[in-house]
This record gives sequence, structure tokens and C-alpha cells, in this order.
Amino acid sequence: MSKTVSIEKSVPVAGSYDVVVCGGGPTGFIAAIAAARQGAKVALIEQYGFLGGMATAGIVAPLSVFTYSGEKVIGGIPWEFCERLQAMGGGLIEKPLGNVAFEPELYKLCCQRMVLEAGVELYMHSYLSGCICEEGSVRQVIIENKNGTEAIEAKVFIDCTGDADLAHMAHVPMQDLEGKPLQPLSTYFVLSGVDTESEVVKDAMHHNKQGVNCHCLPIREKLIELKDKLGIPEFGGPWFCTTLQPGVVTVNMTRTAADACDNRDYTRAECELREQVFKMAKVLKENFEEFKNCYVSAVAVTAGVRETRRIKGVHTITGEEYVNAFHYEDSVSRGAHPIDIHVAKGPSQNVTFLEKPAYVPYRAFIAEGFPNLLVAGRCLSADKTAFASLRVQASCMGMGQAVGVAAAQCCESGCSVLDADIDKLVTSLREMGAMI
Repeated sequence: MSKTVSIEKSVPVAGSYDVVVCGGGPTGFIAAIAAARQGAKVALIEQYGFLGGMATAGIVAPLSVFTYSGEKVIGGIPWEFCERLQAMGGGLIEKPLGNVAFEPELYKLCCQRMVLEAGVELYMHSYLSGCICEEGSVRQVIIENKNGTEAIEAKVFIDCTGDADLAHMAHVPMQDLEGKPLQPLSTYFVLSGVDTESEVVKDAMHHNKQGVNCHCLPIREKLIELKDKLGIPEFGGPWFCTTLQPGVVTVNMTRTAADACDNRDYTRAECELREQVFKMAKVLKENFEEFKNCYVSAVAVTAGVRETRRIKGVHTITGEEYVNAFHYEDSVSRGAHPIDIHVAKGPSQNVTFLEKPAYVPYRAFIAEGFPNLLVAGRCLSADKTAFASLRVQASCMGMGQAVGVAAAQCCESGCSVLDADIDKLVTSLREMGAMI
């Protein structure tokens, strides 16, 4: 039996709000803006000193997919963000598919501006470490930062942590993933000194072809040929994306199997992936003319996590519902990205393109017995197939918008999130520009 210690301390309440959003990634910062624009007093808790999550800390590019077959799928605040980012010179909306390439530093600035303009109070450099619950209701969340341990209370809490951290701490039931390997982690990196005018790279770094896996096939084929000879580790893609700067691309090709909710396994994976970054960069430099002058100019702050915990919600979105674009009575968001399942070990990827955009019901964001907790983003209630599409950033932004509005409206009416007025919610989302 391992040793344990007991800790007991009084914790100051740092603030009281209508809505507290945990996690400032694509889901969370949109949720915070949406709730604040509905008139709620909102706080946003973020572990890093900037917003954007996987887009900025993980350099995961592009943002995808906002339009499909000429139809806008994700509208409202998420699309406003894309247009503002492009106007700042930090985004490129790739038509006709609506993937958005971006410059990570301007992305950070754009979402920070929008959050602060909405009146959201930020708690950055703050790590969620626990919560206090009474009869299923979350009363306070506990955070750790340079001020010490603090509590923040709210009427409604939104879990946008990606890993369902708050829901897990509140003992929300989770999807059973036993015997189902998690999708692998990947650490993105940035290469400078690349010949971005070459035909191979120029074609690969613009993700604007519907129904096409945008990996760089000529480089992939040669890497597979060289794999054993050069000792190349398992890789995906590779996928390149423009950062809007000449000679610079983001690279997605590293991978390793790991559970990002296990600290020791996550640590091991981070170290392994960082080694892979420099190994892969060297292989590209020494074997491909387009990369002969390249060098690593940035590595993601954190490994990109594709899959961890998901709640067992009032409704679990099934793959059958998703691929058939089933429209629920409580549809509040959409998804159009391919069903994209990366295998835990090896270079394989299973991709299924949708015939038409799918729908996401409000009931996938709530769990029975938890009257003031919403989740959105990677931790929603979906099976492995539906989740493999919904986990991407545009879909997460649409979900964030839906739960942000729902949280504010539940605060205003004084009702449980389990009893949200769906007609009012849908009307408000449509008025904001959501395509539901």
C-alpha cells in the first residue's frame, strides 16, 4: 500500500459568478463569450497564460471544418472569430471547405480581445484541482495558482477541459473505453526555411479540398520506403499547414500511444514525442529537396491529445446517427469533419467522409443528476465513431457557443441545465448565426 498524507486547509473564495467556464481552448473561450453576451457574469479558468488550447498551445492547424458542400455549418461567434482573425492578418479562410489556417500568436491575441471585450473575467495560470459538490450540484471549483489555493463559485459550471476534468472530479459517469485503445497523441512543430513555393509543399499546406485527406502523399510514400533504413519511428501523415508566413509550415506527423489522463504516461509520451520532432525534422531536411534548408523554429507547448474521457450523458451520439445526419429535437450544433480515427500504434488512419453535415443534440452536454454542470468539446457524450469527427476545433467551437448560451439562459430563468428551454435556446442560437 502506498503512503498517503492528509491535508486540511481553509480556502478563500476568489469570486462568485453566474457561469464559470473551465478551460480556455476553442470550446471554452467561445462558451465564455457566448454566456457573457447573454448578460451573464462569467469567469474563465485557463491553465496557461494564453487562450486557444490545442490551436495555440498545441499548434494544431488548420481549424476545420466550417463549411461543407457550399453550406456553412458552424456560424455565429466561431465564424466571427475566424473573420476577425483574418482581418488581423492572422487567419486564412480556405474556400470552399472553410478550413482556417492561422498564425498562432495572432490567434492568442484575437481570442483574448474577444473574451475581454465580452466582459469575461480571466483566471490564467490556474490549474483546476478539485470541486465541492452538494447533491450533484457543483458549488465551487478549486484552483491552484501563484496566489495559492482558491475557490470560485457559480450558479452553472461548464467543463471545457477536453479531458472532462471537472466532470470526473464531480463523479459524472464516463463512457466505458475498456478494450478500446485511445487515439494516439501527436506533438506538432513548426519548420522554417521550407520551400513553400515548391509544388509539393504548396499543394499540401492548403487544406481546401473536400473529400480529400490532405496529407502529403509524395513525402509519405518516400518516408515509408525509408522507414526501416533510417529507423523512422511510427508516423502519421505528414500533414503540413501554412502559418501565413513564407517559408514556414506547421507539421503533424509524430505519434505515440498514451493515456493523457495518466500523469506518468503523459510525461513519458511528451519526452518521446519531443525526440520524434527532431528526428523527423532531420529526416525531412536530409531527404527532401523542399526541406533542405529547414530548421525547427517552434515545438508545441503540449502534445496534441485526440481522445481521453467522455461523459455518459442523457444522450450518447452514435455513429449511425451521426453519419446519417439525424436531426434531433434538441439539435444545437453541427459537425462536418470526416470521421477520423488514428490507430494507437502504427501509421494507419481510418477516414470516412460525411455525405452531409451532422447534428449535435443538447442532451449530449448534460448528465442525469448533475443540475448545474454542462460539458462541451472533446468530453461530450458520443461513441467512438461520432467522437472521431466531433473532436475537431470548428465542431468544438459550435458546441461551446451552444453551452455558453444555455448556461446563461438557465441562470437567468433559475432552472436546472437538465430543464433548459430548448426552443428558446435554439431561437437564440439561430439569431446569433448558428446553422442548426
